[in-house]
Amino acid sequence: MSVVFRFISLILIVVAIALLGADIITSLEHGGQITVRSIDQVWAILGKGGDVAFKSWVGRNFPSFLASWTYSVMALPGWGVTGVVGVILAFLFGRRAGPQED
Repeated sequence: MSVVFRFISLILIVVAIALLGADIITSLEHGGQITVRSIDQVWAILGKGGDVAFKSWVGRNFPSFLASWTYSVMALPGWGVTGVVGVILAFLFGRRAGPQED
C-alpha cells in the first residue's frame, strides 16, 4: 500500500513542478508581472464548467462556514497545494530503513 502512496506523491510533486513552471513562463510572457494560477483557475482550464458546478453544489449542500473554507482552499495556488500534499505523502510513506546488517 505504501508503494501506491509513494507513486501518488511522486505524481503530485511532478504536477506541482509543472504548474510552477507554467506560472513562471506566464509571468515572463506578461513582462515580469507575477502570475499565479489558483486551483479554481487550473480546474477551469482542465474542464469547462466543472468548477462552477462544484461551487454551486458546495453552496447548496455545505454549511456556510464550510463553503467559505472550501472556496478559500480553491483560491490557493495550484502548485502550492499539490506540492505540499505530495511532499507530506512522500514523508509519510517514504522508504523505511531496513534492519542493519553487520
